[in-house]
Amino acid sequence: MDNNDILIRLRYALEIKNKEMAEIFKLGGMEVSVPEVIKILTKSDDDEVENDDQIKCNNSMLDSFLNGFIIFKRGKQEPKPGQPDTPEPSIKKSANVNNLLLKKVKIALALTTEDMLDLFEEAGITVTKGELGALLRKEGHKNYKECGDKFARNFLKGLAIKYRG
Repeated sequence: MDNNDILIRLRYALEIKNKEMAEIFKLGGMEVSVPEVIKILTKSDDDEVENDDQIKCNNSMLDSFLNGFIIFKRGKQEPKPGQPDTPEPSIKKSANVNNLLLKKVKIALALTTEDMLDLFEEAGITVTKGELGALLRKEGHKNYKECGDKFARNFLKGLAIKYRG
């Protein structure tokens, strides 16, 4: 599952309009116009062929979108006085996009662990609290588990069922 596919599925699941998509990218620190959003959300028939009608979404674009999505849903968080600005976990550094997708959508939608388990249940797979905890851990933690495409796909499918059903 590539980054464009993630954005397409997330947009469908949460019924986000193209104009809102552009606004979310802007909140995340990236200027993307509505026509560019449409090109990002265009499915390519063949991955090998470069297509002028499609913009490939790289990791930093997806990272900007997810960070913007959190701000879009929850508002800008002001750092507490005396606290240093903590750097956001970034997809740019991480090879595994799916774990950060789960974390950031969980934050943006204010989902509890129970909510997330219900979403997986809706999609037809059973995930234990321990498994979910391992997926949400920081990379490098001894109990960290990489989130595969199947988990990410089912999470997005569960979101679609919950928010569109």
